[in-house]
Parts: sequence; structure tokens; C-alpha cells
Amino acid sequence: MSAIYRIRIDSRRCQGHARCLAFLPDTVDFDDEGYAYVPEEKSCRAEMTDALRQAAANCPERAFQVVAEE
Repeated sequence: MSAIYRIRIDSRRCQGHARCLAFLPDTVDFDDEGYAYVPEEKSCRAEMTDALRQAAANCPERAFQVVAEE
């Protein structure tokens, strides 16, 4: 059984630095106040990619998270 990777952005932590956007421009969006979010239809991935790792590693607030779900 393989894991599904769900992308989450903690809205309480996000400060709008947009570093996640640099790695996942087709996945991350921003609200009217400049905070990142991932639309539900784009929040799941079948594999952990380099772009996901880089987006999480480069978030200074650690708001960008990738969680493995079984």
C-alpha cells in the first residue's frame, strides 16, 4: 500500500513570504490578504517530489507541511 501525500498550509503560521510558490507555482495560491493556501483539488500527491520537499524546507515559518496518509 502506498501513501498519499497531502499538502497543508497552517494559516496561523503563514506570513506570506511566497517561497512555496517558487517551488509549486501550479499548486499554491494566495488569498486577498497575501497568505498562501492550497485548493482542495490540488492538495494530494501520489509521490513525494523534490518540489514538495523544497517548498516545505524553504518556508521560514514552517507553515507549509506535507503529510503522508495511508
